[in-house]
Amino acid sequence: MRSYNNLIKLNLNLRFRLVEIKDLKSVLIIGAGTMGHSIAQVYAQTGFEVDLVDTHQKKLDHALELIKSNLGVLAEFNRVQNDKIPPIIERIHLKTELKEAADEKMFVVEAVSEIPELKKQLFDQLSEFCPENAILASNTSTLDIFKITKGAKNRQRIIAHHWFAPPHIIPLVEVVPSSKTSPETVEFSVNLLKKIGKKPIVIDKFLPGYIVNRIQMALNGAMYELLARNIATPEQIDLAIKTTLGIRLPIVGIAQSQDFTGLDLVSVIMKSKGGVLPIIQEKIDSNELGAKTGKGLYDYHGKSEGEVLKKRDRLFLRQLEFLEKLTSFKRV
Repeated sequence: MRSYNNLIKLNLNLRFRLVEIKDLKSVLIIGAGTMGHSIAQVYAQTGFEVDLVDTHQKKLDHALELIKSNLGVLAEFNRVQNDKIPPIIERIHLKTELKEAADEKMFVVEAVSEIPELKKQLFDQLSEFCPENAILASNTSTLDIFKITKGAKNRQRIIAHHWFAPPHIIPLVEVVPSSKTSPETVEFSVNLLKKIGKKPIVIDKFLPGYIVNRIQMALNGAMYELLARNIATPEQIDLAIKTTLGIRLPIVGIAQSQDFTGLDLVSVIMKSKGGVLPIIQEKIDSNELGAKTGKGLYDYHGKSEGEVLKKRDRLFLRQLEFLEKLTSFKRV
């Protein structure tokens, strides 16, 4: 019985053997809207043949015009060479028939509307049309794609690849598996995204919004509260953010900024609001207060507080100088 079970597992593993990235020549992107057209562009830019599928030919034609415009802007900044644009466009194939496009495709990204029923129907179709070991990736972050696709075949190949607008510019892609997703699918995803020039972050499990949108939703909530209470205008809020967080966050992010505030002060502020965080208290108990003690949420590897602050401030000043010359913090 034991050898029979082992044989079953071996056969399942053989059936789920993923295509090697070096052998992956074409990809399927479903949905030609805000995200889909740009994701298709990124894959085409890195040499893949791309089938871009949507139900409406008019939407596909518009997507192609947007891609051409995107590439023109990238060429202005030497992110793509002008003579490379026609071959990129030629690698994008517009299609309205999903079954035809999905045939033998080993990697798929869906970027259709955030409607659960639509996504369920789509993944049911992909389960039927694609090979059993094709990786099926979803761009959603707000919907639990794993709950929606619980009836799909071979759930170990289903994963979330959450891109950010505009995908052809923003480097990050959040990679999220479910408890059913295989480690091979995660590894494949990370390596493929690195190959096309993205910076993937793997999140252990689904939670609404993942990292970035979860933080952004908190910011949006605070913004709408200020507007609703007539405390500030949209212009005041944006100027306040651009001239503070807009300078700091690209350099120190959110977590490291706590180290510069000082975790002891962070704790005092939290306690004044009735809250205590064990992770902060543990750091305080170990005298790891941030940059001033050489350790906090980050380890500064023996650098003095003065060294760390000088490095930070030089970067802040370069960022400030750049933004002052770029926009002077005026509206777009």
